[in-house]
Amino acid sequence: MNDIHLRLAEDADVASLVHLRDAAARWMLARGITGQWEPGELDEDHFRRIMKSGEVWLAEAGGRLAGAWELWWEDEDAWGPQPAVAGYIHRLMVNHGSAPPGTGRLLLRAAERRVAAAGRTSARLDCLAGNTRLNTYYLNAGYRVAGHKEGKPQPGGTPKSFTLMEKAVRAEGE
Repeated sequence: MNDIHLRLAEDADVASLVHLRDAAARWMLARGITGQWEPGELDEDHFRRIMKSGEVWLAEAGGRLAGAWELWWEDEDAWGPQPAVAGYIHRLMVNHGSAPPGTGRLLLRAAERRVAAAGRTSARLDCLAGNTRLNTYYLNAGYRVAGHKEGKPQPGGTPKSFTLMEKAVRAEGE
């Protein structure tokens, strides 16, 4: 696991991000996880927009893309207006064809550390309400249910209902 390198995404990475997101969507569909993501929902412009207003992180292992995630500094569509106490983790993606086991958890912890390093005290995310497996994954990672959001707008189409989750984070050494 120590051979995973994390870095901020650059404009040259957006095609790879679209490919990774579509591959993750196909992986879910192949396992009967429906309603979460569909291939083709997000394009390169999506990732460029996020890179301007937040952060997109890449994980590389052995010179290959192992995963990625988006980190936002506000998420009013899901959480409403909030004080600047949280970072919002979105689109945690793993390359299931080449990433080592445990990569998803490693990326989640890296995102939490980045939130804490920015001086925020909570990592927040939203998870499709009907995806029991993913909700359990985040609960097992130390998140707690903070609420529910019905009809959250989606970049690729129809609004969906989500479970809102959060976890307290602290900067290393605190």
